[in-house]
Amino acid sequence: MDKAEKMTISRNPYHRLFPHLLAMLIGGLAFASVHAQELLVGQVASRTNVLTGPNARGLHLGMKTYFDHVNAQGGVNGQQVKILIGDDDLNAGKMVDLTKEFIANKEVLALVGYLNTAGIVALSKQDIPGKSGIALVSPQAGDKGIFGAANFFPFRSGFPDEVAAIIKHASDTQKKKLAVVHWSVTFGPSLAKQAEDLAKKAGLNAVSVKIDEAANDKFDAAIQQAVEAVVKEAPDAVLVVMASRYANEFIKRIKGSAVAGSQLYALSLVAIADIVKAAGANGSRGIIVSQSLPFPFSATLPIVGEYQRLMKQYAPGESLSYSTLEGFVAGKIVVEGLKRAGAKPTRDKVTKALNELGDFNLGGVYVNYSPSARLGWGGVDLTIIGENGKLLR
Repeated sequence: MDKAEKMTISRNPYHRLFPHLLAMLIGGLAFASVHAQELLVGQVASRTNVLTGPNARGLHLGMKTYFDHVNAQGGVNGQQVKILIGDDDLNAGKMVDLTKEFIANKEVLALVGYLNTAGIVALSKQDIPGKSGIALVSPQAGDKGIFGAANFFPFRSGFPDEVAAIIKHASDTQKKKLAVVHWSVTFGPSLAKQAEDLAKKAGLNAVSVKIDEAANDKFDAAIQQAVEAVVKEAPDAVLVVMASRYANEFIKRIKGSAVAGSQLYALSLVAIADIVKAAGANGSRGIIVSQSLPFPFSATLPIVGEYQRLMKQYAPGESLSYSTLEGFVAGKIVVEGLKRAGAKPTRDKVTKALNELGDFNLGGVYVNYSPSARLGWGGVDLTIIGENGKLLR
């Protein structure tokens, strides 16, 4: 190279930028490579809505705990599992829209941990997972009928199973009159009707008390009206078909009423710690809560022992709960589907893998998935709030 040619190169303003451009290009390729190593799953559950917030946060924490564990071991076939979150504010139409957004993102391989009964029913009726070829794993759903929909892979028992177990207990313990207190949204009306029908078949006199979803300035009045309606009926048993602040405030007030001695029943959706905080240790003692999941506070099952150990490791300081256990198990199921889908998983491969899972041992509890039937755990426990707010089997 002669002197003139050297001078031309040295005066080229882009010459000195070349190393920087090359570095940026390499960095971009590295970013794309890292992004390509992620296996994305989508969750729609409102962590901000007052009705679903505690359960939604628990579901997400449980899934994240299991995914953090898997990712720390190198991921699934060398790829990291990541959750994308959609908040539907407990709106069925918004859940459908957010699901369609996930589906439009071709990198989302499965849906998992959905919470919103009305929204999940809408997805089922519109056959959105089926038409899109994407699996919906472990939805927290109250309508057992949706489990037969294409590409739905449940874990928990249905809310109707819980209601049936409660009515049987009330009948077996010779209760005479049952008040079914329910809110007007999501699963409330359908489960209240089921409870009334089953109670009448069992020889129980059943009455229904509805609480309309109320604005903040009308919330107290709505709860008080329901309490007064129940007191007027003078039942010896009360079934609370609500969750969150509605259940907490109603239980607090009914325990301070003239029917405080009635046997109170609640569904698994209630947060035990919130009930104890609202009604006090004495006020909450003796409340029977149905559970459609294994007991998370005693490691009598291998899956629960694994859950407790990994929660302590990856979510230190967080409380054990049914919702975090449910999220943990949901994460374990979807990871198994991703593993069996191979090194280059697709939606179809994940769904096919789950449909071929068969009788699968999660750790002392089983699911059984096949193209003809997808069966979750299937059990229902009745637990009771004991001394100092401790939940007992």
